Amino acid sequence: MTVYETDVPGVGKKYELERRGGERLVVLVHHDGKRELFRRPDDDSDSEKLLDVDGPNARKLGSILEGAYFQPVEADSPGVPLGESIIDWTTVEEESPLVGHTLRDVDLEERTGGTLVALQRGTHTMGNPDSDTRLEAGDVLVVVGSRNSQEAVADLVRP
Repeated sequence: MTVYETDVPGVGKKYELERRGGERLVVLVHHDGKRELFRRPDDDSDSEKLLDVDGPNARKLGSILEGAYFQPVEADSPGVPLGESIIDWTTVEEESPLVGHTLRDVDLEERTGGTLVALQRGTHTMGNPDSDTRLEAGDVLVVVGSRNSQEAVADLVRP
């Protein structure tokens, strides 16, 4: 991952992290400790502000992201009970091409190799949802599958 670092005179320092597909995550660190987090979909787009946090909360968030609070298990570790499979949660965004389609239409297993084990809608969780279930924006797909399957699900859901 490439990280770009820029001095912002009178403000602080800006860090840009390249993500898949040309998207960038931008962190602006102010001299007073405030941090702002932005998302820039591509080089030609304006940044979209995601959140801002004060110094203490930024450090706590950084610790969480770094794994100080929870250490994820490596998928190839023999201690993982699902073997090469993992469980992942993918949110169906409002602009997703899947919104309004039934699970039968989507045919997630055939297209990704992952298995949909549950669908979360608000506070309700549907275990093994019916194939006539129509996807809505905000639904969370709970899928068991390999890392490649999880990436295929994310690609399928992505607007």
